[in-house]
Amino acid sequence: MSELLSAFLYLLLLFKLAAPMTFRHHHYDDLVRTLYKVHNQCPHITRIYSIGRSVKGRHLYVLEFSDHPGTHELLEPEVKYVGNMHGDEVLGRELLLQLSEFLCEEFRNRNQRITQLIQGTRIHILPSMNPDGYEMAAAQGPNTSGYLIGRNNANGVDLNRNFPDLNTYFYYNEKYGGPNHHLPLPNNWKSQVEPETRAVIWWMQSINFVLSANLHGGAVVANYPYDKSLRHQRESFYYTTTTPTPDDMLFQKLAKVYSYAHGWMHNGWNCGDYFPDGITNGASWYSLSKGMQDFNYLHTNCFDITLELSCNKFPHQEELEREWLGNREALIQFLEQVHQGIKGMVLDDNNNNLTGAVISVSGINHDITSGEQGDYFRLLLPGTYTVTATAPGFDPETVTAVVGPAEPTLVNFHLKRSITQVSPGRRTPNGEQGGKMKAQPRTPRKKNTAVRQPHRGPA
Repeated sequence: MSELLSAFLYLLLLFKLAAPMTFRHHHYDDLVRTLYKVHNQCPHITRIYSIGRSVKGRHLYVLEFSDHPGTHELLEPEVKYVGNMHGDEVLGRELLLQLSEFLCEEFRNRNQRITQLIQGTRIHILPSMNPDGYEMAAAQGPNTSGYLIGRNNANGVDLNRNFPDLNTYFYYNEKYGGPNHHLPLPNNWKSQVEPETRAVIWWMQSINFVLSANLHGGAVVANYPYDKSLRHQRESFYYTTTTPTPDDMLFQKLAKVYSYAHGWMHNGWNCGDYFPDGITNGASWYSLSKGMQDFNYLHTNCFDITLELSCNKFPHQEELEREWLGNREALIQFLEQVHQGIKGMVLDDNNNNLTGAVISVSGINHDITSGEQGDYFRLLLPGTYTVTATAPGFDPETVTAVVGPAEPTLVNFHLKRSITQVSPGRRTPNGEQGGKMKAQPRTPRKKNTAVRQPHRGPA
């Protein structure tokens, strides 16, 4: 009898530790309470911060998961999820709240996979980019027949048509020459975008994100850049022409990872549409200007895709558990994709970190840059690549990197300061194009170089 009682108490303890998830819709106040509940349950691996406010003053809260919350650790990549960009597309919002509870619970239960993910990755979750729009849509609810209001923000602006248009500049540069990454913003960009968009842009600029996905509804497909077609028109008719990025094969792979880990997305037939493998190039579906995923790719180091996750934009509450089970593995696998390609440090000959060094991959017309602490991350498919690091005032360095299918390959660069030779009547460069990469350049210790992010809580 005592053994039965012990077994019962043990099961009761397990049940208590694995508190059941609550599958319901969350208004703004409920969302905030849920985020703080997760933080209180996992205070050592989470942090809550605000990136700004909506038109109506609601905070855009982010929940961060890391073994050192608030700190960028050298060679540890940053990844983000953004939900509820369109206020009436609510499944992403609920899935990200479920994911937050799941990560905390599984870490507490010592799930090795989740523990490794959190210890090696800094994860940022923005459940709602458009809390004002959500409240308008939720006031109608899922039982409303016809069109739900709330897609736009409180000023009536579609946030996924509100980012500065950098595609036009890139398409021009690709044809006639010019920068292929980190395209500058117009001088008046702040006055052209909404508060929510402005907050997200500042967020992108403050953290060196490597990988991202934004969660939408109304279809079931993984959509990858470019969203804007080369033949995009301003009139009522828009051409649907596949417009690939220089990283098209990589983007297809990222989209397929989500699609095939999803319960049914990979089947292709969903919501009356058919997408082979459950993925699509955005511009081949329909051309979209000033979208967030193209902006990520052209202005930052971040590779972003758009996940359309449900035929019904506002699913009934009883459908949420099925949707969570269909997306759970895909959400985790996509986060794990940030650990591929190459990464490393860019240092000078005195072992100082070089910020903003350009990392170029031969044959791929899209560069990335090193972060504030000199570390960089370049997502790549398995293969052999010729990689060059350049920085103003330094000789470039070129190496050959072999990328495998699992962990990223560590490729460090030691750049030598450029030297000029003086001869009668002129100065000439030394002519060197770079040297051999040192086998193991000294990397500064994490605890001395980590960047502490400021906490922005309720105001």
